[in-house]
Amino acid sequence: MNNNLSIIQTKGKEMFGEHFIILPEDYEVVHKLLTWFLQDEKQAQQFGINLNKGILLTGPIGCGKTSLMSLMRILVPPQQRFGIKSCREITFNFIKDGYDIIQRYSSYAYNNATNPPQPQTHCFDDLGAESTLKYYGNQCNVMGEILLSRYDHFINNHMVTHATTNLSASELESYYGNRVRSRMREMFNLIAFDSYAKDKRK
Repeated sequence: MNNNLSIIQTKGKEMFGEHFIILPEDYEVVHKLLTWFLQDEKQAQQFGINLNKGILLTGPIGCGKTSLMSLMRILVPPQQRFGIKSCREITFNFIKDGYDIIQRYSSYAYNNATNPPQPQTHCFDDLGAESTLKYYGNQCNVMGEILLSRYDHFINNHMVTHATTNLSASELESYYGNRVRSRMREMFNLIAFDSYAKDKRK
């Protein structure tokens, strides 16, 4: 695991610059992420991580959530690499393209080059930072609907979802409602930075 931590440090400097550093207080979070992405069953048992669920990475603004998820992508085979999409960008696309956006990240999120088609993993960045939008007068919580749709595909076809957020569990429930929050518990392993984690962008 320490060797993988060293690789992540090195790749982080390559991708984000020499200022990139993983602080000792963040090691546990990074080890948990490595456990999932390396599918280490022994470590997963110790950490209480379900390798069949995705990751919900929480923590304060600037603690490095998006950077770490970007780095974790290099640990999976190229054909399994997931895209990282800003929730705000998805909601802006919804204004332009409407309800097709919800299907793009759920019913249409399959790789049809395989037989049977394989569900595509997505990482939704900054969950809860987007707005509830109106489309032709109909109000829609876009990310809430995408999560509910992906939950159905998770249950039926093991469609894995990752997300990052600055919000607490209670704030997520307040924003998306109890039904979405309940589904999120089934879909995600919660991995959390300390609420006092440093803003690394300062």
